[in-house]
Amino acid sequence: MDPRAGTLALPEDLIDVDALISAYYDLTPDISDPTQKVTFGTSGHRGSSLDRAFNEAHIVATTAAIVEYRRGQGTDGPLFIGRDTHALSLPAWQSAIEVLAAAGVTVMIDARDSFTPTPAVSHAILLFNGAGTAEGVRTTGPGLADGIVVTPSHNPPRDGGFKYNPPHGGPADSDATTWIANRANDILNEGFRNIPRLSLAQAEASDYVKRHDYLSAYVDDLANVLDLDAIRDAGVRIGADPLGGAAVEYWGAIGERYGLDLTVVNPQVDPRWAFMTLDWDAKIRMDCSSPYSMASLVEKVRGSDAFDIATGNDADSDRHGIVTPDAGLMNPNHYLAVAINYLYSGARPDWNPNTTIGKTLVSSALIDRVAGGLGREFIEVPVGFKWFVPGLLDGSVGFGGEESAGASFLRKNGTVWSTDKDGLILALLGSEIIAKTGKSPSQHHAELVERYGESWYARVDAPASLEEKATLSKLSPSQVTATSLAGDPITARLTEAPGNGAAIGGLKVTTDNAWFAARPSGTENVYKIYAESFVSASHLTQVQESAKQVVSEALGS
Repeated sequence: MDPRAGTLALPEDLIDVDALISAYYDLTPDISDPTQKVTFGTSGHRGSSLDRAFNEAHIVATTAAIVEYRRGQGTDGPLFIGRDTHALSLPAWQSAIEVLAAAGVTVMIDARDSFTPTPAVSHAILLFNGAGTAEGVRTTGPGLADGIVVTPSHNPPRDGGFKYNPPHGGPADSDATTWIANRANDILNEGFRNIPRLSLAQAEASDYVKRHDYLSAYVDDLANVLDLDAIRDAGVRIGADPLGGAAVEYWGAIGERYGLDLTVVNPQVDPRWAFMTLDWDAKIRMDCSSPYSMASLVEKVRGSDAFDIATGNDADSDRHGIVTPDAGLMNPNHYLAVAINYLYSGARPDWNPNTTIGKTLVSSALIDRVAGGLGREFIEVPVGFKWFVPGLLDGSVGFGGEESAGASFLRKNGTVWSTDKDGLILALLGSEIIAKTGKSPSQHHAELVERYGESWYARVDAPASLEEKATLSKLSPSQVTATSLAGDPITARLTEAPGNGAAIGGLKVTTDNAWFAARPSGTENVYKIYAESFVSASHLTQVQESAKQVVSEALGS
């Protein structure tokens, strides 16, 4: 923990925006260096232009690869494209449009020449492809739309990100991203300057670039997924902090459209994020699940009578943070459990009664206990929201959530709303919970603890070489020889997710009282240890230390 965590950023913490953008155009990658190749993680390709990991070459090559991929899949409808507020997002958005228009792809850009949250892009794709109609969403066949979101999510200001959403509206699966990344790297080898491009002015003047009102389409449809009348009628006082991200104009529009008592507590947009408080390692991150990044909002709310609830979003608004006056920032796992308990306890009577609950295997086991208390099935999948896409599309999964404060759920009529994470509807759901129950989400969590027991949950990092990370991602249960974890007998060793049998790219070990999961980082020489104990905070520490030992033994180090 850096001693400056939670304090306001200083001038020396801020990026040089001009230098960052100049590097985007001036530097080219050496793809013999693995860190400079196109690599798709769970949420697209990310990197910094200063590291030659996110430059014009990468975006031109990746966009050209997406053009080839969508043609190969028979996707010939429009492509919806959005961007967040990171400094590298605008130049990457421009490069992509130049390539797409030259390739004859119809591109749907924001009607306001502004920012577009990830969930608004997913929403637009799904509506175009049939969401809300009697036939439902089509994901194969002619005339279908897909999309690109230019965002590195909550990453520091120096980073850029680029992700592809196929016609199902959610994150592309690994087959698609592997093909796109491999083809993009081939193009980088062949010479990205050979890819046909129009100038931005030519592209915008062509018949291939069209304007779409993402904001109105999304905001006007919100009443079909949330009980906004109840929020208005109850007079719930909401503070919304976009953290300088893509939702900055959406929150004001939502409040005005539905007559809510909603204050945008920070309307600033600054690609340096000079107004942010520093994360645990003294880096600027727009991580709405971090108490350090959210320290300013928590200070405004906790112990105050100004708001009944306050919310934060990351830069592309696919994550949510929930702040209540009595508890401060809620742990993301705690809020997921509360949201699930509320939605499945009668708040959505038109949902199919057999609709299941979706969770990632590194989410809290409190969700397992809540599901049991509700008499509902739950599916446990690997990390990555893409695993929830099929269930959200057909309505068999009512709610899909990740421990990292990302989730989405169905419309009130039980049909799909979004197949990507939606931090806006999760934030507003907290207000609906207050309006309909008279209790805050944190008060509901206290009731769940009383019923199911208190847990302590944390994620820590441990150093790992590239070779160790590769080994960890391919472990088999037989390589784990340990029989106990923090003094308790091990009950399961998992390298595949119970919900769908997919490889988890790491290891999960459980006991009756605790569990841990270890996964290699896609961007740093570390592996992530997620752990939870239903015994005590000190027992959680023991689980974390025992986890490192179990992993070390499995890696032979």
